[in-house]
Amino acid sequence: MPSLTLKNVPASLHRTLKSQAKAHHRSLNKEVIATLQASTAKTPAVDVAQQLAEARAMRAKCTRPVTLKEIQAWKVEGRR
Repeated sequence: MPSLTLKNVPASLHRTLKSQAKAHHRSLNKEVIATLQASTAKTPAVDVAQQLAEARAMRAKCTRPVTLKEIQAWKVEGRR
């Protein structure tokens, strides 16, 4: 398996990776590999037509105008 050597890694980045590794119960090496894999993974293409159809379907369910206050309350509720 190929190897990779990193030089001059900033101390703050090293601390962050080490902290993340501990939180994920992984070695520092495995954390770096996981981080590299995640950052280079291809993201799935977004189906814009499907997104618009879903948004329009949601909008059609509203029988009255929705206020900004209601939207903000729903956002807060969704974060719980």
